Parts: sequence; structure tokens; C-alpha cells
Amino acid sequence: MNDWPDGAPGDPTTALAAPAADWIITPLTAGLLRGALDLEHTEHGVLPHRLPARARAQCADGLLAMAEAQASGVRLVFRTRATAIELDALRTKNVYQGAPPRPDGLYDLFVDGRPAGQAGVPGGNVLMVDLTTGSAETRPGPVGTLRFTGLPDRVKDVEIWLPHNEITQLVALRTDAPVEPLPDAGHKKWLHHGSSISHGSDAASPSTTWPALAASLGGVELTNLGLSGSALLDPFTARALRDTPADLISVKIGINLVNADLMRLRAFGPAVHGFLDTIREGHPGTPLLVVSPLLCPIHEDTPGPSAPDFSNLSAGKLQFRAAGDPAERAGGKLTLNVIREELARLVKQRAADDPNLHYLDGRDLYGEADFAELPLPDQLHPDAATHRRIGERFAALAFGSGGPFTAERA
Repeated sequence: MNDWPDGAPGDPTTALAAPAADWIITPLTAGLLRGALDLEHTEHGVLPHRLPARARAQCADGLLAMAEAQASGVRLVFRTRATAIELDALRTKNVYQGAPPRPDGLYDLFVDGRPAGQAGVPGGNVLMVDLTTGSAETRPGPVGTLRFTGLPDRVKDVEIWLPHNEITQLVALRTDAPVEPLPDAGHKKWLHHGSSISHGSDAASPSTTWPALAASLGGVELTNLGLSGSALLDPFTARALRDTPADLISVKIGINLVNADLMRLRAFGPAVHGFLDTIREGHPGTPLLVVSPLLCPIHEDTPGPSAPDFSNLSAGKLQFRAAGDPAERAGGKLTLNVIREELARLVKQRAADDPNLHYLDGRDLYGEADFAELPLPDQLHPDAATHRRIGERFAALAFGSGGPFTAERA
């Protein structure tokens, strides 16, 4: 994990260095944001989206709407000599009835590429979700303020990573010195799509999700389209990938299709072909890496759907189980092993005419030995230590020597 300073410059508990009259208010525009594909103006401020408006209009699924509006990989970036920063924001936090409380979202501050502070925003809305019925109710709350002070008194590059596990409406940005957009540093742009594991699941903070860690190690600029519960080969997601500028693209396919018991093997192969065909319409020669599922023992040979297991709630643990029957594989139901075999076959077939298409078995990122050492706490999602391991492994395999994202290939 990043070594976040305690009581050092950037500590949000430090007394403000400048009186309110000296604050400069900077409009929150798309030029100050990275990792978002759209910016919606709301009654409170602006809401970053990770899918464009057209894609959002084509799906009425509440889970997808929630996931794409959570700001995984989205960050404010600017250049300033300010020593104090305030950000007003309205968060929406999920609370699952009957389940242990989820941690509050964090903002990660970087100054000139180095960790410089962490804090959360108080108040905000609460989305109460009933896992047994799927119903949800929003309880409104107030706007909160994030403060970082004691920053170095020099011109510097500032990044503030927004919480990956909360919806964040940005209301106002105040600093004690002018702010200007950060020039493009020329890093390659990596576009990634995947499930809740790519979204961030139980990562410790937004800059320590496995894609964020891998991007840092690979020296690339991340746009994370990890969509919790929603990596379902949707055509509108493929079009969003097609239309987003990128130098490198990866798609992690499989676990959500099993979780949702969405399709059978007959539909899966053509859906993958269609998804990749659409991406290739906008990125015909871009290195494209298809990643199969990480190890998940409950679904290796047992189909979905996944179902909450409430048997350990009294001990403060929410876990998941596979609700399918292994015998149903004969009828075409998908398991992770079936998906891996089919993905490997399809990529090999397509790569004969597409030398920039590559395949990575997800078990090379997290496999049986890893599960023995670092088991999945709820049977589906990795913990913070496992995010770090996956991020380091991906960086080595994708960006390292001979990998599909190396400079000679990209």
C-alpha cells in the first residue's frame, strides 16, 4: 500500500493556512478531470460519469447506473502553488441492510506524483439497499468539505483521486493560489474494462485498486471502466470503448456473466466476437488484451447465479455462494473454466488475423496458490493486499519485457 503521511503536508487535520476571504474558486470543468467520459451538471454541481450519456440511456439497470457513477479511477488534476485546497462534494454511500457497514470512501492526494494525504468527506446521501429484495431507498444528506493544507509553497502538480466506492458530486474547488489545467505529460493512455474486481471491490483506497496500481507501475494514464456487477458484454459498453481514445486496451471478461447467469455458451462466443469487433472499429491496431477470470473457487465448475450467504451475518461477515448446479454445464451454463477455455480459443482464432490481440489467463494474476495464502474474504472479491498483488502481477505481465503493452508492441 502507499505510505500515506500522518500529520505531514497534506494532512487534512492541519489548521487552514489562509482566511476564507483569500480563497480562489475555480470552476469544475472537464479540463480538470481525468478518467471520466462524461460530466453531468446537477443541482449541486457536476457528477463525473464513466459511461457516456448515450450508453446510460440504453440501459435501465440500477446496478449499472450506480456502478458507472462511482468514480473509480477518476481524479482531479491541476497545477498550482496553493498551500491549501478545499473541495466541497456530495457523496452517495451504499449501505446494505443486514450486512456489515462498508468503509467510507477516501480521497487520495498526490503532489508531484507522491502520496501527500488522505481524507474523506462527511455528510452526504445514503443509499439503503435490501439484498434480499434488491430494493433501494436514498436518504438525503448534506454537502461535505474535504481539506488539504500545509502543502509545499511552490508550483506543483496535484492529483486528487475521487472515492472508487461512492458516487461523488463535485460542488466547489477552492485554493489559496490560482489553478491551471495540467498539461498532457505524454503518457500512453490505458483503457480497461472489467467487473467489480477491476472497479475496486475491497481495495483500501482509489489509488490502490489493482488497475490504478498497475497503471502507476506501468507509467500509463488510466481510464477505468471496471463496472461492478456489469461487465456483461453490453454493446453500449463496447461502443464506449470504441469511441474512447486509447493507446492500450484490456477487457476482463467472465465473472459477472456467471454471477448473473446471463447467457449460455451458445450466446457467449458470438457476444465476445461482437464485443471485440466493435472495439476494433475504433481501434483497429491498438494492443488489445483479453483477460479471463481470476480464480474464484465457488464458480470454477459450478454455474451461477451468485447468491448472498447470510449464514455468517451474526459474525459480521457477508459471503456469497454459487446457486447453480454443476450438472447444468451440460445444458450450456457457464462456469469460469468453460469461459476460460472458450476465450482462449476465440482469441487464438482471431489473433491469426489480428497480431495485436492477446490473451492472459486470469489465474496468472490470482490462482490456487494465491487463494491458499490470500483467500477471498466473501468468496468473490479480493482484499487490499490481493489488489496489490494483482496490480503488480498485471504490470509485470502486461507492461514488462515481452508483454503485450511493452513499448515495442505499443
